Amino acid sequence: MRRLFWFGAGVAAGIAVSRKLNETARKATPVGMAEQLGGAVRELAGAVGSFGADVRAGMQEREQELQDVVDRNAETVQFRRIDGAPDATNGRRARRAGR
Repeated sequence: MRRLFWFGAGVAAGIAVSRKLNETARKATPVGMAEQLGGAVRELAGAVGSFGADVRAGMQEREQELQDVVDRNAETVQFRRIDGAPDATNGRRARRAGR
């Protein structure tokens, strides 16, 4: 009975090791490497797309916040008209310090 148990355990371990070796050897072939590279590129493209969507959502949110501030302050801000009329200095410009 003991021998049968160890024989079965050895067969199971042999099958597991054989499958693992075959999988590793397949990954080392050009086709296996291309599949791995393709998967990595797809994952990267998904991450970049997700990042872009998050950035766009943040920009829209911030733009709405700024628009709300502008709309709120537009009612309280008073604008003054700027004429081309000279000021009290009779049209002379201020002199620089040290001249």
